[in-house]
Amino acid sequence: MPETSRIAIVTGGSRGLGRNAVTALARTGVDSIVTYHSNRDEADAAVREVETAGSKAVALQLDVGQAERFPAFVEQVKAALGEHWGRDTFDFLVNNAGTSHFGKIGEVTEADFDDIVAVQLKGAFFLTQALLPLIADGGRIVNLSSGLARFATPGFAAYAMMKGGIEVFTRYLAKELGGRGITANTVAPGAIETDFAGGMVRDNPQMNKGVADATALGRAGVPDDVGPMIAALLGDANRWVNAQRIEVSGGAYL
Repeated sequence: MPETSRIAIVTGGSRGLGRNAVTALARTGVDSIVTYHSNRDEADAAVREVETAGSKAVALQLDVGQAERFPAFVEQVKAALGEHWGRDTFDFLVNNAGTSHFGKIGEVTEADFDDIVAVQLKGAFFLTQALLPLIADGGRIVNLSSGLARFATPGFAAYAMMKGGIEVFTRYLAKELGGRGITANTVAPGAIETDFAGGMVRDNPQMNKGVADATALGRAGVPDDVGPMIAALLGDANRWVNAQRIEVSGGAYL
């Protein structure tokens, strides 16, 4: 394996936007460690897509809502890096894994809120912390936010709060890791046609039309609108982009 091979860890990389980002990275020559929550078959399919594109991938199970298991995951990453790449570091971390939640402010329970914090905010913070020693100097971090952190849609207050926190976290990462040459940016997709939130944008014609009507480009997004953008952000041409929130929404709710 050439020493110049670049490696990304993409959480939630077995499906949706994460999988699209993994395959887009593969087309640029970037290998991946793909994490999946429970569906190994989907993860294996993502690995095959990467291999078809001419790159290498390994799938590891990870529940980002269980921070107590992160030390064991780090050991798995170390083992995978050594076995498959002969390295002890990786280059790019894409904190993509997450879960949806819909509930107006008066309906959200404390248990709901705690679950969202564990996955969307605490998980991203402490997984990044755990992996920092393995990120190569000059590497990149991309955190996934949401257009909902900019515009308000009733029912998503708790979810959007977490994404707002991720955006603040990203700026602090950029500041604290600048000495190592590591950049950190936020990518904030708009409404995308995936199985996220039960596939509400993809499978509900009324919802899809509402999104399209509120978007300058006149349609809902698809995964191919976002994954290649993430791959481009991690490319050499964007090495000077740092501490930025980049919304990829087609101009939603302007």
